[in-house]
Amino acid sequence: MSLVKERAGAHAQRLTTGIETWVDREAAGCEFKDERLGRRFCKLLAQIGSDMGQSIPLVCQDWANTKAAYRFFSNERVNEADILCGHFEATRARV
Repeated sequence: MSLVKERAGAHAQRLTTGIETWVDREAAGCEFKDERLGRRFCKLLAQIGSDMGQSIPLVCQDWANTKAAYRFFSNERVNEADILCGHFEATRARV
């Protein structure tokens, strides 16, 4: 394997690890009423974080994931505090 390919692979691994770590840190303080909602939130956060500033349909890439995202946000068991408490805790830890 060439040095260029090795470096590219290492860089891709760091990016993936960085995204997963970021998602884990941001979602660690979230307390949803159902464990499945927490897993869905982590997936959504990773999708949205992978392409910041884009619309939900664009980052979700297909109708099934887009529909799941909109269902998550309209779920009566999810509220703004559930989503933001993890972010506030992670921000506090960074400061």
